[in-house]
Amino acid sequence: MAEIQFRRDFEATYGILEPVSPLIRRIVARNPGPFTFRGTGTYVVGHGTVAVIDPGPLLHEHVEALLQALRGETISDILVTHTHLDHSPAAAAVKRATGSPTSGFGPHAGGHGAGHGSEEGADRSFVPDQVLRDGDEVSGPGWHLTAVHTPGHTSNHLCFALAEERALFSGDHVMGWSTSVIAPPDGDMAQYMASLEKLLPRDDELYWPTHGPAITGPQDHVRAFIAHRHERSAAILARLAAGDETIPEMVAAIYTGLDPRLRGAAGRSVLAHLVALVAEGRVVCGGVPSVEARYRLPAR
Repeated sequence: MAEIQFRRDFEATYGILEPVSPLIRRIVARNPGPFTFRGTGTYVVGHGTVAVIDPGPLLHEHVEALLQALRGETISDILVTHTHLDHSPAAAAVKRATGSPTSGFGPHAGGHGAGHGSEEGADRSFVPDQVLRDGDEVSGPGWHLTAVHTPGHTSNHLCFALAEERALFSGDHVMGWSTSVIAPPDGDMAQYMASLEKLLPRDDELYWPTHGPAITGPQDHVRAFIAHRHERSAAILARLAAGDETIPEMVAAIYTGLDPRLRGAAGRSVLAHLVALVAEGRVVCGGVPSVEARYRLPAR
């Protein structure tokens, strides 16, 4: 069984911009919860002329604390890893206050409707001023950030690599305190697995997720995530072989002792695995894969 070394030793000091490395500062929003851990960590890169990564949820106290902490400095870029409500909504408020441009991969789900599945956490209002694609660079005095497209958690998810510190701002793609929720339709398990594999050849020494503490030895952490997802797919196939046909049945059997608040997310994660398994021909669904659909193994 894959053993993920979760990192949960993280205490948030809300409303204070604190240095975490020579080039990086972080301020945590007061939005703790089952999906955000202690809260959203907004990062500031550089000094004097800075980039802000993931300005966070639309909480007045968080935006004001960030702006006050950066008085006398210039925000050259507002970068967004992806369009979920705990990451991107405050970008508009920071832009209004500073005139700084926003940058990201694009609007949520490419600006299309939600379709099948659950997308209640999506920020559909964010449209970046500057579109970033894989390999695009943003820089300032003494710092250089490179966008790394990592679809899966969302189709527009970006990580940002800080060359000077061999650090990667990993957003929600890779976190230390928890695995990521992959929720179709915009969340895609096959893309997520490919995006995890994409990180392995990189020489990053440290990840800074938007939630929780930094991740040291990140390649080993990513390998454990990949192994965990393969095991989850195997567990789903085993439940189908045992006669389960619905996602609630599988969740009850696989996620023993689960926090009830996370049951819906677990169901969407199982759905993401099933979408991939159906596409591979390893599982059969009577229609479009959904939380309500029935599934079975193909006839031999």
